[in-house]
Amino acid sequence: MLTILDEVELLGGVLIVVFRKMFKPTFSRLSRFQGPTFLKQFKRGLADAPKRQKDKVTKQKDGSYKIEFGTNPFTLHKLQTPPSLSTVSTRDEMVGFFRQMSLMRRMEVAADNLYKQKLIRGFLHLYNGQEAIVTGTEAAITKDDHVITAYRDHAHHIGRGGTVKEVMSELMGKKTGMSSGKGGSMHMYKKDANYHGGNGIVGAQVPVGAGIAFAMKYSGKPNICISSYGDGAANQGQVFEAYNMAALWKVPCLFVCENNKYGMGTSAERAAADTNYYKKGDYIPGMKIDAMNVYAVKEGMKFAKEYALKNGPLVIEMETYRYMGHSMSDPGVGYRSRDEINKAREERDPIDRVRFLLLENNIAKEEELTTIESEIKKEVDDAVEFAKNAPYPEPIELYTDIYTKNTRPYFVRTVEFPNSVVIN
Repeated sequence: MLTILDEVELLGGVLIVVFRKMFKPTFSRLSRFQGPTFLKQFKRGLADAPKRQKDKVTKQKDGSYKIEFGTNPFTLHKLQTPPSLSTVSTRDEMVGFFRQMSLMRRMEVAADNLYKQKLIRGFLHLYNGQEAIVTGTEAAITKDDHVITAYRDHAHHIGRGGTVKEVMSELMGKKTGMSSGKGGSMHMYKKDANYHGGNGIVGAQVPVGAGIAFAMKYSGKPNICISSYGDGAANQGQVFEAYNMAALWKVPCLFVCENNKYGMGTSAERAAADTNYYKKGDYIPGMKIDAMNVYAVKEGMKFAKEYALKNGPLVIEMETYRYMGHSMSDPGVGYRSRDEINKAREERDPIDRVRFLLLENNIAKEEELTTIESEIKKEVDDAVEFAKNAPYPEPIELYTDIYTKNTRPYFVRTVEFPNSVVIN
């Protein structure tokens, strides 16, 4: 309950109201407000931010920054040597992390609004809260490495170098989408960055990822494949078949379970007898990473790539949290409380964590981050307008990207065979 009206301030003609709860404000509560009042409150509340994990930052002689994790973000299974408990970053990379994750978040919020306006139809699975997985992973690999994931895939496309215009166009079924408007939300794809896309069948991408990794080894290439899936798919038989083959052939595959705590509306504890997903490979070594910390993801995945190239597969559990429902048909609060969601936002939000680190260590100024957020808002708004005005694919696109020779006539089998047609 809000009890004290702290200040009312006019900034640039906009009325900014900042409230204080009974305790000093945490950063995440204030992150929606901007301006001098925000910064003063933020600095006063730094020491009292409840339960927020702090990483120690030390500037090096070469201008880079050493980040030592406040708590060990890694839990190991059958690994003798753990990843480093610190990582090295630069100012540009840290600000870039903030920008990238904020862009993903803003894009997903826009998609949510467009769906409610019925400009996006069908299925839509949002990534809010999980942005550190893609951002940290991409900092540890290259575009010559391969990525395949499930249907919560918009942010992965951005991570692989795609644009918001491509994502928004695809979501609205427009020709300017990366799949020409024919794939939609669950089928983002970027061939030139070895992104094999989202996949709509739960768990089906996991053995495909193992196959891609086999191709890397067979071809003698020094690259890996990241085969991502959710905790809801982690108990499927095909996942364990892929584990077995990958282990037999020692292929450079990282099986990445994005554990956001809920498979649709069922908690992990109710769906799995053992929720230690990083141990599911049994004979395959595994590692759990605090995936709400982008720096931990970066360092963990850097270690994992090196391991996989030398030794074979690794099972990674990315411990994360999704703020939204499973899809747009799920309000996300029927099986968990709002307090649980708010607690995750306040104490573990990956974007707030980066912002907190940048400001507390005087690596960036609030004005700079505010400018970045304004630029992101414009980029996403422009992408939305671009997609709204883009054309739909031509009817002939129905006959491209299919497993048949691109020559007519086409035989189209309908539900009732006598009604089938031949198109010349």
